Amino acid sequence: MKPSSTVLAGLPPLTVHLPRPDISPWRAGNMGLPGVWRFMGAEAGPHLVVSAAVHGNEIAGALLLARWLRDGLRPRRGTLTLVFGNLAALERFDPADPTASRFVDEDLNRIWAPALLGGSRRSVELDRARALLPVMAQADVLLDLHSMLWPSDPLFLSGPGAAARALGQSLGTPPLVVADDGHAAGLRLIDHARFRDGGTALLLEAGSHWRPETLAQMEHSAARLLRQLGMATPDAPLPPDVVLPAGRLARVTQTVTASTSGFTFLRDFRGGEVVPRRNTLIALDGEAEVRTPHDDCLLVMPSPHAMRGHTAVRLARFEG
Repeated sequence: MKPSSTVLAGLPPLTVHLPRPDISPWRAGNMGLPGVWRFMGAEAGPHLVVSAAVHGNEIAGALLLARWLRDGLRPRRGTLTLVFGNLAALERFDPADPTASRFVDEDLNRIWAPALLGGSRRSVELDRARALLPVMAQADVLLDLHSMLWPSDPLFLSGPGAAARALGQSLGTPPLVVADDGHAAGLRLIDHARFRDGGTALLLEAGSHWRPETLAQMEHSAARLLRQLGMATPDAPLPPDVVLPAGRLARVTQTVTASTSGFTFLRDFRGGEVVPRRNTLIALDGEAEVRTPHDDCLLVMPSPHAMRGHTAVRLARFEG
């Protein structure tokens, strides 16, 4: 189903509190690939890729990359690559209908399986993923910037890799790292083999779409990562660093995928909410009950309008 405001019928109007990104000065890139910019430091070091607008309606990350490019951010060491992901969808973003530009043909963050990328089927997003694949294959570290439609506390998604979990915890902002195995609907960019077998990838869910505080969270997380990797210059146009405790880790124990079109939560849940007791009824999927599998069950990004075949909520247990 193509994204549309009609999916959100009955909800209050959605307000965009951020300016629409103007990426026209940066669209050409400097790598012969639209929307991709690469800068080399004076010293050897890691290759960090920061990707934004993998979903075209998630504009905060595009605003951050545009700011960095405008301000002339350069790495002290290593390689920094900035990627505007789904250019075609981003350029369709309309503040009057802000949910409609998530993608053009299909979700760019569900098509990173080798069989899809190596197949013959074509779409706007598959063509873009294939073009970006060589860039991602060179990354030592990936930070994929995202935001959320439904109310939720910010978090990192680390996938199954131990290195990604450790990196997310060491950054400390946001203070929660969730290790998960992805979605039944398809592989995300952080699930690609490059980041399972060698590189390290974090997906940042920085907060609600179109909010200034979400953009600020992205900037603080990305700045911490640059400093952690030793890539930030002393005069880098970044927010001041602060001492933070290590983030808390939670591991997904159950991914709940809607099997009917009638998936309904029993009440409004916020992402990051903890349900104290196991076996608590939280949702109905048609006639099937969805209950918490353990005490102190963390609800990860519940989606009250989950479509059939899509993730409705992930249930997680804190570790340590």
